[in-house]
Amino acid sequence: MTIMIRLNVNDTRCAALFVSGLQRSDAPTGEAVAEAVSRAVWQFGVRGCAGRMAHEFGDHPEAAMDRMRWVRELVSEKPAGSGRLAAVGAWRAA
Repeated sequence: MTIMIRLNVNDTRCAALFVSGLQRSDAPTGEAVAEAVSRAVWQFGVRGCAGRMAHEFGDHPEAAMDRMRWVRELVSEKPAGSGRLAAVGAWRAA
């Protein structure tokens, strides 16, 4: 039996930002965050982002936890309706 897990919009954004090349030291703007999310989803797909993120949690759990904390803070600071960040919410795991 196959179990399908749907990611909500914020989870999708977080997974995409997590696997993006964006770093805390970049002091990213809202536009930079939106670009990083869009690029990661385009490059890996929603499922690919989630899979890469899971892999990092398996290989480097402490570093992954720190990165995810930063990612969640960053995503929560950016309004869902602003710019291209909102467009990612329309994409679904296929």
